[in-house]
Amino acid sequence: MVKLNKIYTRTGDDGSTGLVDGSRVAKASLRIEAIGKVDEANSAIGLAAAADPQGPHAAALYRIQNDMFDLGADLATPAADGDFAPSEMVLRIVPAQVEWLERAIDGLNEGLEPLTSFVLPGGSEAAARTHVARASVRNAERAVVALAAEEPVNPAALAYINRLSDYLFVLARVSNANGAADVRWVPGANR
Repeated sequence: MVKLNKIYTRTGDDGSTGLVDGSRVAKASLRIEAIGKVDEANSAIGLAAAADPQGPHAAALYRIQNDMFDLGADLATPAADGDFAPSEMVLRIVPAQVEWLERAIDGLNEGLEPLTSFVLPGGSEAAARTHVARASVRNAERAVVALAAEEPVNPAALAYINRLSDYLFVLARVSNANGAADVRWVPGANR
């Protein structure tokens, strides 16, 4: 369990931060960039959930926020040997979390008409907030992919962050009256 009774430690004043394994890395490292982008995306998801905290999708968004903390912990636990097995002491994203997202996407998508155009990131306030979260998740995904190009990253973590933006896209459409209030892109409309 996490117990924080003092918020500042001064250990990062030199521009480094600690990882789960006790090692220290620069705050500007690819690993910390990825963790920070995941945190930023999690905050955007929280903003989307706040649009309707008692709504039908709030519990799913809160579940995802918890998974995002799992993802941050996974990224904060290097595995130079490529062993991404979870244990009592090592928190990892697992395939079941990715599968849950896939089932959730499929469930949301059942009631939507197929797209005939790209949609603009807007419509209702809930949809607009969800689109902001989706774009933030895509940004986090790019940071995780950049880290994976340099150091081993849990394949399930990569799949999770990729699937999450798909979930948020579909949820935004659902939040727009099941796609009826989607704002369609009209290519070249203002030429």
